[in-house]
Amino acid sequence: MMNSEIETLKTWIEASDNIVFFGGAGVSTESGIPDFRSVDGLYHQKFDYPPETILSHSFFYQDTAYFYRFYREKMLPLEAQPNAAHLALARLERAGKLRAVITQNIDGLHQKAGSKAVYELHGSVWRNYCTRCGKFYGPETIRSSTGIPKCTCGGLIKPDVVLYEEGLDEACIEGAVRAIGQAEILIVGGTSLTVYPAAGLIRYYRGQKLVLINRDETPYDSYANLIFRDPIGTVLGAV
Repeated sequence: MMNSEIETLKTWIEASDNIVFFGGAGVSTESGIPDFRSVDGLYHQKFDYPPETILSHSFFYQDTAYFYRFYREKMLPLEAQPNAAHLALARLERAGKLRAVITQNIDGLHQKAGSKAVYELHGSVWRNYCTRCGKFYGPETIRSSTGIPKCTCGGLIKPDVVLYEEGLDEACIEGAVRAIGQAEILIVGGTSLTVYPAAGLIRYYRGQKLVLINRDETPYDSYANLIFRDPIGTVLGAV
């Protein structure tokens, strides 16, 4: 990690009270949650169907029992704890510097770390609803159930996560777009910026302090004012 670049980032952060963070799966890998596309991520494990198929709207209704077998085993890391990146972002929010966290993750770790202004583009495993009556259920209910989890009313319980083939929540998108459009500093971390529509949100940034923290190159590298290839917890932990 280049010390001069860390010093630049520190200086920017010290002088700003309008920072927005946009993050992807790489933010949670340091908490032991595998990302979908890395070599040891979910895409490279062996199942009867690819994860994109199982985690789709149509598959959820076609083979709900199989969906839940996969979901319980792979998508509910409830014991995972926030890492240095989550904690640093919560600290910046408490200091009045960070206006919003926009995340593609569904693990709830930003809230666990103490962040309050969080836009969860793809929902959260911590919320589950009856598709018939709307009753709320926590993730422990899903994990401890067997077969297809049913509501007390008999309805099917569905996780409040955005499955493939489903649209993103409009209010969440609007809030994220507004935060990015007004941000002075936009820090983007742990995302390949190839998954749409989420990746397209950073086009709304109008500032001159775009910071990218990602192990690999992204399509937006040429627009960035600072780039770090180090682990995101290392970079944010240093500021």
